[in-house]
Amino acid sequence: MANRLGQGDAFPHLTLNLVGGGKIDLPENLNAKYNVILFYRGHW
Repeated sequence: MANRLGQGDAFPHLTLNLVGGGKIDLPENLNAKYNVILFYRGHW
């Protein structure tokens, strides 16, 4: 299990698959000063 991010830590570089197809590279594709990222696990 990865370590948790602490206050002031840099967001790790991730490439995620999007539900509708395609991919997004984080944090490179976030172009706002402040961002919220929600990870949804799906159905149980």
